[in-house]
Amino acid sequence: MSFAIPFADRLNNVETSAIRELFKLLGRPGIISFAGGFPDSAMFDVDGIREAVNAALTEEAGGALQYGATEGYNPLREQLAAFMTSKGSQGVAPENLIVTTGSQQALDLLGKTLVSPGDKVIVEGPTFLATIQCFRLYGAQLVTAPVDGQGVDTDRLEQLIVEHKPKFIYLIPTFGNPSGAMLSLERRKRVLELAVQHNVLVVEDDPYGDLYFGDAPPPSLLALSASVPGSRERLVHCGSLSKVLSPGLRVGWMVGPAELLAKATMCKQFSDAHTSTFAQATAAQYLKAGRMPATLAKVRAVYAERAATMGNALRRELGDAIEFVQPQGGLFVWARLTGAGGKVADGGELAKRAIEKGVAFVPGAPFYANNPDHATLRLSFATVGLDKIEEGVGRLGAAV
Repeated sequence: MSFAIPFADRLNNVETSAIRELFKLLGRPGIISFAGGFPDSAMFDVDGIREAVNAALTEEAGGALQYGATEGYNPLREQLAAFMTSKGSQGVAPENLIVTTGSQQALDLLGKTLVSPGDKVIVEGPTFLATIQCFRLYGAQLVTAPVDGQGVDTDRLEQLIVEHKPKFIYLIPTFGNPSGAMLSLERRKRVLELAVQHNVLVVEDDPYGDLYFGDAPPPSLLALSASVPGSRERLVHCGSLSKVLSPGLRVGWMVGPAELLAKATMCKQFSDAHTSTFAQATAAQYLKAGRMPATLAKVRAVYAERAATMGNALRRELGDAIEFVQPQGGLFVWARLTGAGGKVADGGELAKRAIEKGVAFVPGAPFYANNPDHATLRLSFATVGLDKIEEGVGRLGAAV
């Protein structure tokens, strides 16, 4: 008699990531990949991290190697509060944040603490794929707010708030994955005003905000909240060191109202007891050493050159068959196929043709919670050298 494992009903709401499935194809020799959503490992400050590890083991070995508080290792919380303050977020104290195992865990904790089956949650269209999967796992009904080159359409967002009365709104205002869009200052203020006006919680996910190429982006929603009375208590801010220091450390954090942080801490106790104290102590020593500004300057310069090279190559090789907004930061070019001249107009179809030509990217449709735009695609320039970007875009042009 066969045995069927009795899986939870909630798993019916999610499926394996289309991106993870795509990665299975990338083992072919000679593939140039624009598919990844991760930073270039060549950019990691290995010497600085090694010094931070040694300092953690020399100065605080007991704390670094022992169990720790679920809320986070206090020296790191102090450094993160100072880091946030240096970026304009006034009034962030160590007790206003908890350390999470990457900002991904922050999203999971928000799902656990806020979402009941059937609750409405507004997300951007497109948005981070893991967010769609995470919130759906907890039974959320996702509502999509459209995005353009200046981020979420705040007029449409207000209409959706009124219509759906969501549990919360999830946004990636600065160089989002996958859109790469930067929410304008005017729209940022409007989002905070909407939070107060309609008494709704806003979640700001900000893993890419430090990866700008020219002028710094507008202040984060967290930094701006001081100028919009009542918005701070309706705002959650998620940060991460993954894109700027090392994803392997798995260090993120969440700033939010005390009541929410207490519930999230309780749920985190059940999940992992605490984020690795060794990783936290390493991150704390790294921030304390003051190496982050130089690391960021180097990373920004490299990614800016790669982004410019990819943009120029796309315009040259694909011409009017593709349209996109040149990214001002982050890791991605978000593009749309126009079908001009009878060229391919479907991102999924182009992905198959592109693999045959030896280049990979991610079709855009999976990044939509509802009504996917099949003409879209995401290209990452972060892990590919300039020559390979030129060659890969050339192959893409041949596939269109």
